[in-house]
Amino acid sequence: MSASKPDAGTFLGHPKGLFLLFTTELWERFSYYAMRAILVLYLVDRVSTEGGGGLGWTQADALSLYGTFTGLVYLTPLIGGWLADNVLGQRKAIMIGGAMMAIGQFLLGTPHTWIPGMETQVFYLGLGVLILGNGLFKPNISTMVGDLYHEGDHRRDGAFTIFYMGINVGAALSGFLVAWAYKAFGSTQVIDGAEVFVNDWQAGFILAGIGMVISLIIQAVWAQRLLGDIGNVPAAKQDLANKKSAKKEPLTAKERDRIKVIMVMGLFTIIFWAGFEQAGGLMNLFTNEFTDRTIGTWEVPTTWFQSLNAIFIVVFAPVIASLWVRMGDKEPNSPVKFAMGLFLLAVGFVFMIGAVVEMGGDPTAKSSMWWLVGAYFFHTMGELCLSPIGLSMVTKLAPLRIASLMMGAWFLFIAAANKIAGIVGSFIGHSGEKEEQLANALSIFGGIAITAAISGVILYFMADKLVDWMHGAEGPQQKSEDKALEEEVAVTADHEAMPRS
Repeated sequence: MSASKPDAGTFLGHPKGLFLLFTTELWERFSYYAMRAILVLYLVDRVSTEGGGGLGWTQADALSLYGTFTGLVYLTPLIGGWLADNVLGQRKAIMIGGAMMAIGQFLLGTPHTWIPGMETQVFYLGLGVLILGNGLFKPNISTMVGDLYHEGDHRRDGAFTIFYMGINVGAALSGFLVAWAYKAFGSTQVIDGAEVFVNDWQAGFILAGIGMVISLIIQAVWAQRLLGDIGNVPAAKQDLANKKSAKKEPLTAKERDRIKVIMVMGLFTIIFWAGFEQAGGLMNLFTNEFTDRTIGTWEVPTTWFQSLNAIFIVVFAPVIASLWVRMGDKEPNSPVKFAMGLFLLAVGFVFMIGAVVEMGGDPTAKSSMWWLVGAYFFHTMGELCLSPIGLSMVTKLAPLRIASLMMGAWFLFIAAANKIAGIVGSFIGHSGEKEEQLANALSIFGGIAITAAISGVILYFMADKLVDWMHGAEGPQQKSEDKALEEEVAVTADHEAMPRS
């Protein structure tokens, strides 16, 4: 779309450049999710004067900061997308952004003993650099996946399914490896007269930084060979060159309708992710404080539960793709799939309600970890109905000259969702009585379940109108192509998931 397509051959029926982007994103997502898994835990952990430990914040303050951070992570891609489209080009934006993200992770990993009295300032500096780097990296790697395919290429949705699995392989690895890092480098110390084990959270942040460096190296070494000229020229300049005109034309009525679909679907995306992103905040704290994580004499690390979502995606993505194929002409359109995602999110929070009810208001009782497993499972099924389809939809509907900008706008909706998620999660209370926190958690889980279910109903009844506004991107005339597409998605996803089963 934005440049001549590379002639590097194919693998599993797709351009080899897809698997370069797959691997680049895998390690970038490893870096991000490793940091996300320990961010709140680091903030609320007790302060150690001998190294290690956290910042000693309250749970409510930590969740509020978490929401602000993850919100900004998805806000800055709007700026990064514009810069890539008009000034830098996608490839240069990815390299600059990735380098900044690595620096940010290493700043978070700076040992407290190196910066006595400045721990909080360096922490904020690291977060800031990480946020800005992410803004340059995130929208452009996704847009380049779409740029590998010509207009109307039926392999595009299948490509995003494979790409999305790469994201989640990285996320799955992160939860396990970051737990190893902060425990392996932790130490036993005496605090307030008691001997306790202090986790070395900085080791986890440094591991995240190493993951980002690996992502950069892969992109630098293989990009030109496998991507050709894709991403080298800013999309706006390429679009003008294609039209042989120096004049920027206004959006057509068809383009405006398609953008309306992106905007409407984005509003429902906010609701989904505001619930889903409780995983790294409120649900993470619930796992740490109120869940029985013991198997015999061994305690499952809290961060391992952060990998459940990613593992479920790698395992069940081919199952969902095969299900769409078997439905044939009855396969739901994208808005209906979004509605299904919202319903499944609601079901997941019914499991969290069950976890709180099982405890009967007694915080010492602890709930079964299987409630969490069930919640993460249904949240994952909802994500598979919504997230990869949303990414693919943006590349299909957005005009070329503002492709990265529209991808940034899509992430803007997710930014709003993450900030809302942090605000909602903080209602658990400012380190009050545990009984009060449990009651608040029950209200939060119930409120999210009801909101998601009602939103799913509304979107379901809007679906036909949204398909009309797509002007042929989805509809009856696409059925024969869609059937071939889903068969390919099932095959390619099976191939990609099989070695990791």
